[in-house]
Amino acid sequence: MRALAVAAFATFMFTANVASAADKSATEQLDDSAITAKVKAALIGDPVTKAHSIDVEVYKGRVQLNGFVNSDPERKQAVVVARGVKGVIAVDNNLEIKGAKRTAGVTVDDATLTGKVKAALAKDDRTKAHQINVESRNGIVQLAGFVSTKAEVLSANDVARSVAGVASVDNQIAVK
Repeated sequence: MRALAVAAFATFMFTANVASAADKSATEQLDDSAITAKVKAALIGDPVTKAHSIDVEVYKGRVQLNGFVNSDPERKQAVVVARGVKGVIAVDNNLEIKGAKRTAGVTVDDATLTGKVKAALAKDDRTKAHQINVESRNGIVQLAGFVSTKAEVLSANDVARSVAGVASVDNQIAVK
């Protein structure tokens, strides 16, 4: 059953990675989609990472690992696993270690905050929200992904900071 779930997820990831399609050839898009699927599947299959909460972004073989994990060993193992995937040129480890246990209310608040930041990015004509991954934990918003200019990185940071409830922004967005 787990193998079926990993295969289904890998297929989804393979077809869903279109964030920067305009900047890549069809071959590069397929390569990055395949790498995304392979890295995510490897992370899910690894007994240390169990990567259900790790977001993987890939641009021309450069992998970003984004989100929040439970421990430093899990954070480090995620990099080892990603580097072991064929086609990976570099790995940016943007993973943060989660804090204490959270209540259901805090989890809902984080999901709401993530939604508000995504909506604000979508409304702002300076940012391409579909290229930016947003994760939130205890009011800390992590931005990641690949954009075309430094101005877009700065604009996304400004937009996220302007959202009520954001305590701080961890901006890991990279310029292509």
